[in-house]
Amino acid sequence: MQDFKFKIDGAEYTASVEEKEDGKLAVTVNGNAYEVEVPGHAAAAPKVQPIKPAAPAAAPTAAPAAAPKKAATGAGTAVTAPLPGTITSINVKEGDSVKAGDTVLVMEAMKMANNITAECDGVVKAILVQQGAQVQSGDALIEIG
Repeated sequence: MQDFKFKIDGAEYTASVEEKEDGKLAVTVNGNAYEVEVPGHAAAAPKVQPIKPAAPAAAPTAAPAAAPKKAATGAGTAVTAPLPGTITSINVKEGDSVKAGDTVLVMEAMKMANNITAECDGVVKAILVQQGAQVQSGDALIEIG
C-alpha cells in the first residue's frame, strides 16, 4: 500500500492506493473508498500473496458495542461504511447541520484512521452506530436529511 498527501486548489487530501489480486486498485481518498480500473494495468498486475492474519487480540473486558442499525428506507441519505472497521469517534450529534465533505465520524480500518464524510448538505437525523462498534462495508452509520 502506498500513502499520499497532496493539495488541490489549497484543499488538503490524503490517499492510499493498494493493488488487488484482479489488477484493480483499492483507492481511499479522505476516508472515501473507491475501486479503480486502470486500462492496461490488469494484464501487467503482479499477483498479490495474501498475508496471514495477526493473532487475534485479547477479548474485550467491556460489553461489546451494539451492532449498527440499518437506515430506514426513504428516511434520508445514509452515510455508509466504505470498508469494514471500528468506529473510533463520532464528530456530530443529532440535529447538527453538516455540509458535504464534513467529517462526521472516524473509523479505524486496516490499522489506519479513516475520516468518514457527509456526502451532502443537511441535518443529522440519526446516528446509527456507537463508538467502538464493529461495522461492515455498506453499513449505514449516520442518516442525513
